[in-house]
Amino acid sequence: MDWLTVVTGSRHWRRLFAVHRDPDGFARLAAVAGPDVVRVQAGHRALNQVGVILAAKGGMVSDITVGDCLELRESERRTRSEGAHSRSLFYDLLRGLGNFPSDAPPTLRHWNRMAGQVSVAQLVDRYGLECRPVRDLIVDYLTERQPAMDYTTLEGLSRILAFHFWKTLETLSPGIDSLLLAPAVAAAWKQRIKVKVTQRRQPDGTVVEVTGPRANAFDLLTSVRSFYLDIAQWALEEPARWGPWAAPCPVSAAEGSHRKSDRQRKARMDQRTRERLSSVAALSRLADQRRAEALARLGAVRAADPGRPFTVLGETMVKVRGARQDREGRGLAFDEKGTRRNLILEEHRAFWTWAAVEFFRSTGCRIEEMMEVSHHSVTQYTVPHSGEVIPLLQIAPSKTDTERLLVVDAELADVLATIISRIRSADGTVPLVSAWDVQEKVWNLPLPLLFQWTVAGHKRGVSQTIIRKGLNELLEASGLTNAAGQPLRLSPHDFRRIFATEAILNGMPPHIAQLILGHQDINTTMGYKAIYPQETINGHRAFIARRRAVRPSEEYRTPTDEEWTEFLGHFERRKVALGDCGRAYGTSCPHEHSCVRCPVLRIDPGQQPRLTAIRDNLAARIAEAEREGWLGEAEGLRVSLAAAQDKLAQLDDRARLAATVSLGIPAYRDIAARTATLPGKRPWRRPTT
Repeated sequence: MDWLTVVTGSRHWRRLFAVHRDPDGFARLAAVAGPDVVRVQAGHRALNQVGVILAAKGGMVSDITVGDCLELRESERRTRSEGAHSRSLFYDLLRGLGNFPSDAPPTLRHWNRMAGQVSVAQLVDRYGLECRPVRDLIVDYLTERQPAMDYTTLEGLSRILAFHFWKTLETLSPGIDSLLLAPAVAAAWKQRIKVKVTQRRQPDGTVVEVTGPRANAFDLLTSVRSFYLDIAQWALEEPARWGPWAAPCPVSAAEGSHRKSDRQRKARMDQRTRERLSSVAALSRLADQRRAEALARLGAVRAADPGRPFTVLGETMVKVRGARQDREGRGLAFDEKGTRRNLILEEHRAFWTWAAVEFFRSTGCRIEEMMEVSHHSVTQYTVPHSGEVIPLLQIAPSKTDTERLLVVDAELADVLATIISRIRSADGTVPLVSAWDVQEKVWNLPLPLLFQWTVAGHKRGVSQTIIRKGLNELLEASGLTNAAGQPLRLSPHDFRRIFATEAILNGMPPHIAQLILGHQDINTTMGYKAIYPQETINGHRAFIARRRAVRPSEEYRTPTDEEWTEFLGHFERRKVALGDCGRAYGTSCPHEHSCVRCPVLRIDPGQQPRLTAIRDNLAARIAEAEREGWLGEAEGLRVSLAAAQDKLAQLDDRARLAATVSLGIPAYRDIAARTATLPGKRPWRRPTT
């Protein structure tokens, strides 16, 4: 197998096997791949790899097993170190034939890219603890706590207890074998964990150690204190098992207090949010501009002839000679500096960076939640009587194991529609891909993920690394700096804090922001909010407490049918000639039905001719008032004219959104959609499958 992977680089091997060994098998493989894949380099390589397996093992295409694929992969790793991880399209094609067992992994990446979860004992044994009894104790302790935490938290706790705690103690006090620490040893350990040592490679190849203060020293102290206190508590319940290890905790309650560090972190995060809050809009515009420029470069290189120069956006490039002219075209070109650039990859990164920025801005989601959003996450709710359809986005449970629904506004709908149009197959469906769960270290079941792309013929989920690299490239291109004059850095979680700050500053109640962000405690939401006066928080909470104390309990009862009808009738009465009124329920019109001046009026694009006629009429009335000397009348009409012109400008800005493609929301017959049932209506019935 090793020899064949070296000498069979030509596609003639595959052609010989396709003609003389198993023509039907190769024809079925080509049908599974499709003409777009077979004609490109990745398709040629995949079919050639199948021919290598047949040359080494004999038999037909239908006789190839998962073990044969793994053996070929190991041979390619030994003989072709560069790019071997991307040569797994052949496995996808063979699996598509249906010859592999049902429990076979969806892709070879399940075997060789990610290590996956390991046992608690393996997590602890990574650090080579010398004291076997303490090692067993840490393993038992982590095993007891494992059911209540995710894998990433378990891995972090094992690192703290096994490495930062006990391994450091063994370094400071060789031969230690008890949790009962001497005061001098405990003090030396506390001093040691406050310093972080990082190894950095210099340009000349040497490695130097750089020391600095550890930012999470309080987290280490808290975890060790919890370790001692848990053992002391469990010793009362199981004396034989935990009693011999109960000992006084070397970390006092004052040392483990996070009050001071929390205040310092809140100050740092508020400053970080303030620096980035004003830059998000500029980053969004720059991301959209870079996406359009990358698409223009890609279109120009596809239209150019190999080896010939072409000019796009003021840049002169030369398309790589010998590039194949398949359906997608080739995107390799040399720029003016002689650098070889992959314009296809640049367009991919520019697009997904733009999509991520807009998604973060509109939802405030975590990056792992964004990666798990699928086509099935887009659902809808129809308002009774009016028939208005409200698109919703379902966020799957992640950190807090809480599912939530977000209302999709026009900007987010435009982004989702653009993503779905990009990833949709020729038959109109969104392909199923299996993504790697970074938190749990497992492969998720195949889903129609929205954040997916094609790499070397594979349908893969867009990784968090790609998103973070794209954000860094965007920030580098923007030239933005922080208060110290350093280049601005922006993480995906910064968008979450910015979303919370903007929402509350614009009048959203904190408890509503808490539900949107998926926080279990409102204090967490208020911690995300920057520049919020403490007096306002205390006053609002005191007002809520007083209001709940004096409010009659019957106000918390289930509304009657008449009350519910009145509530729904409010939304029907908001229909006006120019569109919809956005005033709150139970409130009267504050502008005495002067809708043109009202800022909460949502103009219907279909009423633009009516609004244009109103504007022209106002202009004529102003001219008449000025001619007749009605100065007060003219002044009031000018206010209305300015408001009408502003609303016409808003309609022009929304013209692009009105031309977007459909979201392609899955129908009820296609998926088990979520529905809402109003009081007094027929209960929801689970659909049969």
